[in-house]
Amino acid sequence: MTLASPPRTAARTVEAFFDAYRRQQVDEMVELCTANADFSYVPVEIWGRQRVVRGDGKVATIGKTLWTGLIASFPDLTNTVHTVRANTSGDVVVEVTIGGTQASAWVNMAARGGSFAEPHLFVFHVGEDGLIDSITAYWNNASISRQLGHLEVD
Repeated sequence: MTLASPPRTAARTVEAFFDAYRRQQVDEMVELCTANADFSYVPVEIWGRQRVVRGDGKVATIGKTLWTGLIASFPDLTNTVHTVRANTSGDVVVEVTIGGTQASAWVNMAARGGSFAEPHLFVFHVGEDGLIDSITAYWNNASISRQLGHLEVD
């Protein structure tokens, strides 16, 4: 068994990620990741006229774009970390509440001045170099839509 990253080192890297996120420093968040870090925001599905965009790809492309857009639409976006658990394989699981007040349109949701606060579960992997090489996140997208007053009907 290869030791990926000591649990405390991995946890500190992820804590630094959320500190940067709280300060809305997207470039700093990306710098805590490897150049080719995987990214998956499982609930993200944006329907356009000719295509569907999902929250899967790389941190430096999809992740950075989503974070930048989210912060632009929710200028007071913040996070509260509740628990951080790391193992000797470099896996770090984080329970965090993310929230903010919508100031401009986000994806298909017009700004109505509403706010949200939603629990998220993040699963990170931190490599031997102390950098994040994988981020996966889960949350209830329908709850966020309801909190913002966006009720989509097909």
